[in-house]
Amino acid sequence: MNAEDIITRIRENYPDAEVRTEGSDCNFSLTVISEAFEGLNLIQRQRPLLALFKDELGSGELHALSILAHAPGNSSS
Repeated sequence: MNAEDIITRIRENYPDAEVRTEGSDCNFSLTVISEAFEGLNLIQRQRPLLALFKDELGSGELHALSILAHAPGNSSS
């Protein structure tokens, strides 16, 4: 799985998302900014994003996926 695949999958589920990726091969760090995360705590923001890649994480296609997710204007939460 490459960065473009990751971004595409997130935007299919969060059309308004701004997605930034770092990394390569099977290790990525993501920053995802979406109105959908407004009012949600850290776990509530990360859990649905990780679920999008459950199969890839389980198979090892993705080895590590670090996610920072927040609503616009709330980068510190």
